[in-house]
Amino acid sequence: MSTPTQAEYDVIFAGAGTSGGVAAGRLAAADPSLKILLIESGPHVREDDSFVQPARCLSHLRADNPIIKVHVSNESEYLGGRSQVVTCAHVVGGGSSINFTMYNRAVASDFDDWENVFGNPGWGSKEIVPLLKKTETYQVAPGKDDIHGYTGPLKVSYGGKLTNIGKDFLDVAQKFDKTRPISEDPNGIFTSNVWIDGETGKRSDVAHHYIYNHPSIEILTGSLVKRVIFEGNRAVGVEYVPNPRFQPDSTAEVKSVRAKKLVVISAGTFGSPGILERSGIGAKDVLEKAGVKQFVDLPGVGENYQDHPTIFAPYLATKGSDTLDGIGRGEPEDVASKGLTSLPICLLNPSASSEWHAQWLKDGQGMMAHKYIGDPLSVPARKYFCMGYFPAYPASMGHVHIKSGDVADAPLDFETAYCKRPEDLAILKFGYKLSREFARRLPCYEGEYTPSHPVFDEASEALCKQDVKPVPVDAPRIKYTPDDDVALEDYLRKFVVTAWHFLGTCAMKRREMGGVVDNNLNIYGVEGLKVCVFPVPTSTS
Repeated sequence: MSTPTQAEYDVIFAGAGTSGGVAAGRLAAADPSLKILLIESGPHVREDDSFVQPARCLSHLRADNPIIKVHVSNESEYLGGRSQVVTCAHVVGGGSSINFTMYNRAVASDFDDWENVFGNPGWGSKEIVPLLKKTETYQVAPGKDDIHGYTGPLKVSYGGKLTNIGKDFLDVAQKFDKTRPISEDPNGIFTSNVWIDGETGKRSDVAHHYIYNHPSIEILTGSLVKRVIFEGNRAVGVEYVPNPRFQPDSTAEVKSVRAKKLVVISAGTFGSPGILERSGIGAKDVLEKAGVKQFVDLPGVGENYQDHPTIFAPYLATKGSDTLDGIGRGEPEDVASKGLTSLPICLLNPSASSEWHAQWLKDGQGMMAHKYIGDPLSVPARKYFCMGYFPAYPASMGHVHIKSGDVADAPLDFETAYCKRPEDLAILKFGYKLSREFARRLPCYEGEYTPSHPVFDEASEALCKQDVKPVPVDAPRIKYTPDDDVALEDYLRKFVVTAWHFLGTCAMKRREMGGVVDNNLNIYGVEGLKVCVFPVPTSTS
């Protein structure tokens, strides 16, 4: 739908992503008489194989894919002058329609911090865990009713194939770290469960399970919300414009639609603060630079940007290892040996012409660790695996602010702040050292892919080497010198990337702490306006 069917709705959502979709679906289920409009910048995904078949998620990482919005950060002094490229979804269902489907559940203490540390009554684990259970049907194992749900719309399954690298890792991990048994808990050693229906093999997403199944919800696609309309102090609607990516023949005419009861901003970490700032809600200096008159002084808008700064350290794997590298390069023998015969291999390598088998798209999960993370044609043709790690609770905080008050899709003043705080660097250093110890004990290990590892001194015990054998599980750990730590820090600043776990720019906390919304998700200083948020990072994302 490119034009609303009505001039006024009960509730308008500015963004039809994961959070907005769940909220809209819950409202529609509670009161089917409500007239609800979702305004989405991207297209539909209804029964589209490129979205509902899980392994196709890799195709959505390409920057030239129109359903991906690319945000380029400011050059960072903390990353040696590098800019970061961060992508997010512009489709109905948001990230739940294109992500890697990984299922995670944070520890209860994280939710308790939302309530107690940040002053948000009603957001502790006692209230949140029952809501999480309500969303899921946990197909992995029965009888865990105290922590999992079994009647919710979103299916959680084991969902994939355990590779020989995965089996070896679980075996070695238990022997190397005897304090952590294998469990279903993502805070320990575990096999990753996924948001995939174990019976159908389809992605279990917000679009199909919270939005499309409610006929009372209307969806306006290919449209960008420019600003919120106020009468007095109350939000009564929004202005929107066509997204030229999906409506190239439309004029840039500004249109409006009204809301009787409520406007909800649900445009994500980048979109939500932009809508608020273009509406005059934010810090005075930011708004003045963008040519916007301040309506509400709320300096927390766009601040508090957080992400999990991540390293994927590549290692060389034995020829018999189960990896996706050959498939990524379009090598016929690898494609044939894995039965990939009917769907475009461009999912992994756009230049290849081989095709995938539908069964792979049902069972395959992308398996990020089972390949070189990056352009498969940029490295020697062999097998790789990666060890990924990040600080779960980053101390560094950046910002996302508008630079234009008129253009809804203009580039942003965006600072990631990766590695700004020494605490984050310390954890990343620890992550490198520990994950390397796991890697060098795996039977598939043949050394580090040295161009993507720290440059240690030739005489250092930590020197990275290719084409070497694994060490025994009880071998001593590598000792790093102060000079090694300097080299490691340089490496981290050079290679750190996003984990796509960005959040925080409309923080839910007390106003004097830099909060944007209260514990009822109401924007401070106005009425009839809420924001869907993810308050602060948790142990899993």
